[in-house]
Amino acid sequence: MTIKSITITGYKPHELGIFSEQDEKIKVIQRAIYKRLVSLIEEGLEWVVISGQPGIETWAFQVVMDLKNDYSIKVAIIPPFKNQEKIWKDDKQSVYRNMLEKADFSKPLSDKDYESSKQYQQKNQWMIEKTEGCLIVYEEEFGGSPKFFYDLVLQYQLIHAYDLIIINSFDLEDTAREMEEF
Repeated sequence: MTIKSITITGYKPHELGIFSEQDEKIKVIQRAIYKRLVSLIEEGLEWVVISGQPGIETWAFQVVMDLKNDYSIKVAIIPPFKNQEKIWKDDKQSVYRNMLEKADFSKPLSDKDYESSKQYQQKNQWMIEKTEGCLIVYEEEFGGSPKFFYDLVLQYQLIHAYDLIIINSFDLEDTAREMEEF
């Protein structure tokens, strides 16, 4: 089955010990995402859907922007609610607003501002139901913020065909080794 749309998610920067956009770990993560996306695009992937959160989603967005130079891939940003960036630091707000301008499509799931954590649960459910698979940077033993999404995917897979592509620490170590060789 050809996957036409996927969502990408994973850790926030602080969960990975990344406190600067110049951190070399970001390049490794982006390279691992790039490799997965290229093979998916070559098999027919058309859309990447993210909520625009800092960390994996932001770095994946940058990868998709680079891929647009060589492939016809589109990206949608679907935040859970209006003004999700309001509580973020200025630099992250600026990056997010820039992403919204460059996205092929963007619209918050809710026209309201933040009301409760239920909005994040609704966003996760929506992302899974509206895509055919997900690419998640996740470590089962570590848990963290992507655990909620990961558990929801496993639950969804009990009844639906849904691709789960995991990039874990072993994949990142392999990618880092490959990058050192070149």
